[in-house]
Amino acid sequence: MNYQTENEAETVAIATRFAASLKPGDVVALSGELGAGKSLFCRAVMRALGVTDAALPSPSFAIIQEYDAHDCQVAHMDWYRLDDATEIDLLGVRDFFQPPWICLIEWPERGAKFLPDGVIQVHLRCDSDQMESRTIQIRWLE
Repeated sequence: MNYQTENEAETVAIATRFAASLKPGDVVALSGELGAGKSLFCRAVMRALGVTDAALPSPSFAIIQEYDAHDCQVAHMDWYRLDDATEIDLLGVRDFFQPPWICLIEWPERGAKFLPDGVIQVHLRCDSDQMESRTIQIRWLE
């Protein structure tokens, strides 16, 4: 599915609708350039899933943030800072690829070989003429 958004509120609305389709055990791989809106999209998904923590920082330095939500737990990961894909395996990320977890991974290309079958791919791209305008592509892989 492809979406075009003109502003942050529309991007949040797409993420909120997308969140309604998720279930425990789902793994979402979010890709796009720096500033494309991956963290914004993740925060909107987490809010829609019922995460109530006041702050939802990007896990750039912690690498993995864990949250309680309605009927599931959410793991938000950012693999940008990892230099070697083996670091991903050492973090025990596979534990988050099953219920009760819904896993959101930014920069998944850093460890693509560790992603499970059936990952949901979300690609965000800023349109060149307007920074708040985005193209969002969502693909469910078999």
